[in-house]
Amino acid sequence: MANAGLQLLGFILAFLGWLGTIVSTALPQWKISSYAGDNIVTAQAIYEGLWMSCVSQSTGQIQCKVFDSLLNLSTTLQATRALMVIGIILGLIAILVATVGMKCMKCLEDDEVQKMRMAVFGGMIFLVAGLAVLVATAWYGNRVAREFYDPLTPVNFRYEFGQALFIGWAAASLCLLGGALLCCSCPKKTTSYPTPRPYPKTTPSSGKDYV
Repeated sequence: MANAGLQLLGFILAFLGWLGTIVSTALPQWKISSYAGDNIVTAQAIYEGLWMSCVSQSTGQIQCKVFDSLLNLSTTLQATRALMVIGIILGLIAILVATVGMKCMKCLEDDEVQKMRMAVFGGMIFLVAGLAVLVATAWYGNRVAREFYDPLTPVNFRYEFGQALFIGWAAASLCLLGGALLCCSCPKKTTSYPTPRPYPKTTPSSGKDYV
């Protein structure tokens, strides 16, 4: 029987990872302008996300522009969008499924094995959601790093990792860890042995031999 506290800890971690996925997807700071060069103008900061690009002035004024054309976006950005949205949807499904299988809930109290299976199934969905978020953030981060070290990229157009990217990595880690802890609720198979047959009772001998 899995520990109820461990199961609850896994659910909380996975739930926090799902919330982090939503925050990371919504934030525009997936990549921010780099100040590695000598002639960089620091009066403004440029950062881009999955849905918009923003310019922050030194006076505190921020101007954002939503990406209008979907087909004009790069393949990496489109794939990252799709994976993050898939991670959010899968996380929501995992929350609903894992809630049914939690020991602290009243659902399926009569069938303990089925209840634990629901918790394991929710943990597996959390694992898939975490992998989707991890692939999305790693793919996007790899693209930012390649463009930064590309000698053909102008210095003024080089970007570094933004806060949203780090939040996405943390969210993926929490989803994977929480899903793994939920999968520990897997019911153990009990070895079934055949029921021993009772030996026939021997009747006391009457001392007479029958021919």
